[in-house]
Formats: sequence, structure tokens, C-alpha cells
Amino acid sequence: MSRAADTRPSPEGGWSEDIITLRDARVVPPDSTDFVQRAGVLDNGGAPVPQAALWRRHRPITTPPEPPGGALKILLGRWLWGGVLWGHFGHFLAESTARLWALEHLDEPVNGVLFIPRRPDAENELKPFHKTFFDLMGLDVPVRQATYPIRVEELVVPGQGFGLGEISAGTPRVRASRLARLGEGIAPEGGEKLYISRSELGFAKGSILGERQVETWLAEEGYEVFHPQQHSLDTQIARYKAACRIVATDGSALHLVAMTGCKNQEIAIIARRQSSAVDLLARHVASFCERSPHVLHSIDGTWFPTDRKRNRAKRLALGELNLPNIGAQLVERGFIRSTSNWRALREDEVRRTLAETGRDWEMPPWQRRQRARLRAGTQPGG
Repeated sequence: MSRAADTRPSPEGGWSEDIITLRDARVVPPDSTDFVQRAGVLDNGGAPVPQAALWRRHRPITTPPEPPGGALKILLGRWLWGGVLWGHFGHFLAESTARLWALEHLDEPVNGVLFIPRRPDAENELKPFHKTFFDLMGLDVPVRQATYPIRVEELVVPGQGFGLGEISAGTPRVRASRLARLGEGIAPEGGEKLYISRSELGFAKGSILGERQVETWLAEEGYEVFHPQQHSLDTQIARYKAACRIVATDGSALHLVAMTGCKNQEIAIIARRQSSAVDLLARHVASFCERSPHVLHSIDGTWFPTDRKRNRAKRLALGELNLPNIGAQLVERGFIRSTSNWRALREDEVRRTLAETGRDWEMPPWQRRQRARLRAGTQPGG
């Protein structure tokens, strides 16, 4: 074990910046869709390789698998361990790219990058955004997934230099690699003010109530309303490079904003949920951009779909924000000039928006009481 790889990865370095090489390694994909999965890398004696595990926050979410039985197919050549390949854009950026820093620190080239899928029923084919991202990183070797247990002639295992948790800040090697490689040669294109919206994603992805109104008010202040999923990664990077002021509801797009190296930009993150995920996004932006974002908190309440257990519905939640207070914070931080049009949603607007989703929603009782007090004006909105 190299430099206490049984401890969480650290942006200060340690095993997160180590590289080990294994001969005749065993790579085992997951056999379940559980949050914590038995999957990863074993050495040629069947012992787990802790440096290959995926950590999230305070624990690994891939744990040592059982040694596979029977004869295994062998993948010839020298391969870089990429870890878990996520199909979710945000988790892909945060967790599937965490070991690519090693490409600039190898003493010998590799034949390709090897991942295991997040889901056992995944296909071998990469998604288009996977391919585009790897191209933008200048990756000139094949990328493949091990969808069944295999032996690898030589496997290079870099430490996890990025992810979710303290490691969201990224190690120095990760930051240098990402900022130097990603989108190199893409020129800035677009206006100085950009609002990154989630309104076109649909409510199934998690959102805020009243985002259409926010779009209108920011457009009046000269902001381009930008829906990143409707554009290529090249266009997204060009827009992020061009903008001097970026306002965004918290979400996956901010990972890409941070990776483009926004050192001369002011960024405001509107928290749409009460979650530590917002803090991790802010940590990523602050570290990569060398400038702390303005995180705007003003949630009157959170609506959860009634057909999901609440602890599993956080990512689907709808944040009901105190919009006048959000506007006031944007004025205070210099993002907009006036809040003359910023008003709270009427009760009928809230009910109509919830009904348009085609789902039933509920708010925890204590939040309902808090919301009632806020709407009655008995305490400040932020």
C-alpha cells in the first residue's frame, strides 16, 4: 500500500498523486446498482488494490470484489486505470476524470484508458459527451470499459486526484492538467454576462420554482440565458471563457465552468437545494478559479415528489426560493443593478407550476411552518 491509500484522498497530495504499476491485474466491474459497489482492481495474487477505489466524501464507494473464478480473458498491453465511468454528466466530470492527470506524468506511454461501468448492464459504447470530453483533453489513445472481469497485462493506477468531498479542490497536478488541456485552442465567444439555466432540463432533474421569471429579470440586465445541454462542449467552453459575470443555479454545468479556468470572472451560485453538494461545487470553483464564488442561499422551502423516499429524492427536489432576497444579494454583489421587478411567486403560481409537472409534491411540515412565517413577513427571507 502506498502512502496510506486506505485514507481519503487529499488535495494536498499524498497517495492522490502517486502512480503504481501492476502486472497481470484483475479488473472486476460491479454486479449491482447499489450505491456502494463491490468492484475495482485486484493484484495478480487476488489482493485488493486500495489506490484504485473511488472515494466520495469520507468513504470509498467501490469496495474490494471477490476474486473472479475461472479463466479470464486478457487485455494485452499497458493501460491506464480510469476508474468508474459515469453516464451522469456531473459525476463523469467530477469522478471519472480524476486520474487523467497521470497522462502527463508517465515514464512510458499507455495503449489506452480502462474504465469499469457504473451500472452492470451498461453497454461498451461511450456516450457522445464522453468522447467529446476526451477529445478536448487531447486524449489520443483508445478508451474502453471492462463490462466483465478481465486480466490486464500491465495496469497503471494513478491516485484519485479529484472527486466529491475534500478532494473537490483537486490536487495541484489535477488542476494543472485540466486547466492546461481542456479546451486548449477554443477561443472565447459570447457576451460578458451569462446565466446558466436549468429550466429546459425539466422538473425530473431538480430545479427551482420561478426560474422562468429569473431568466426574464436577468435578461433585462443584459444576461444571455444559456441552456448548456443544448450546445456542444466546445460552445459551452467558449461561452464560459468569454463571460465576466456568470450566474448559475447549482448543478453539473459549474464543474465545466471551473475546469475552464475562470480566474478573471465573478461567479454567483444560486443554491436550489439544502445539500452539501452546493458546498462541493463552490469548493471546486474556488480552487480551480482561484476565486471564491458568491453562494446565494435563500430557500423558503423544498418540495419533494411524493412517489420517492425523501432521502432518495433530494436531486429531484424543487427549491422554492425567496426571489426578492436572491435579487437583493445579486445587487449587493454587483451582478445586477436593480430588483424593481423581482417579486415573490404568488401562491397560485406555485400551485400551478407544481401541477404542470404531472407529479404530486410535498413539503416537510417544519418547512411548511417556516414558509408560512416567511410569506407572512415575520422574518427575513434570507
